Amino acid sequence: MTASTGSTESTGSTPSPSRRNRRRTVGAVAVLAAAAVTAAFALTLDGSDAREEKAGEPAAVTGSADPAPADAGLLALARRDGSDPLAVGRADAPVVLIEYSDFQCPFCGRFARETKPELLRSYVDKGILRIEWRNFPIFGEESERAALAGWAAGRQKKFWEFHDVAYGKPRERNTGAFDAENVIAMAREAGIADIERFQADMASDEARSAVRADQEEGYTLGVTSTPAFLVNGKPILGAQPTDTFEEAVESAAKTAKAAKEAGR
Repeated sequence: MTASTGSTESTGSTPSPSRRNRRRTVGAVAVLAAAAVTAAFALTLDGSDAREEKAGEPAAVTGSADPAPADAGLLALARRDGSDPLAVGRADAPVVLIEYSDFQCPFCGRFARETKPELLRSYVDKGILRIEWRNFPIFGEESERAALAGWAAGRQKKFWEFHDVAYGKPRERNTGAFDAENVIAMAREAGIADIERFQADMASDEARSAVRADQEEGYTLGVTSTPAFLVNGKPILGAQPTDTFEEAVESAAKTAKAAKEAGR
């Protein structure tokens, strides 16, 4: 799911998925490849000195882009687990947005600060949308630590609080912003009460397995950059304007409503 847009952060290489996963997702990968083609957005580099992204890349102002068509195989990726601490919104919401993100990705931060709050107010709070997070750390040790910390925060029902602290401001990548000491400070700021448990959960095999499972899901689909999204199976790549996501959610909601009425 590669896009030369400047609005996604790319990994270096993609590990090969298992044969079983490859067979299961052939159609999905084709859809994601189509999304990469449609993601040739009109970009304008921000020439101002007060750039939001300060991780070594110029800030990008993205133009509009139509999402690729939905794929039935991608719809099944929505876990809809009511006990999932890395999800927000009703498990039975008609629309599910799956987000593959890295806490060190500046464009993921842009989505978290600018677009997600609008989606929460307009759709999640009204029962229309559910957002499911997938850890997709791609920038090395600090990204891995942040992902493990997010998962551990979820064990104390504080994932989204940790998410908001971690993305609360732009941070320099791989310069210690997510070292062990700062991650604990973020956990405290997020309201995590049991820090010893938080550290133990971070270090657990269960945490590493959960992060690895999210990564493998993304890699199997062809995700190679962040942020990457699926809205009821329709891929959206990069830090698109808020109205791109609003249009995708509203379109998906209409489709879901029509399908429900047809099935009566």
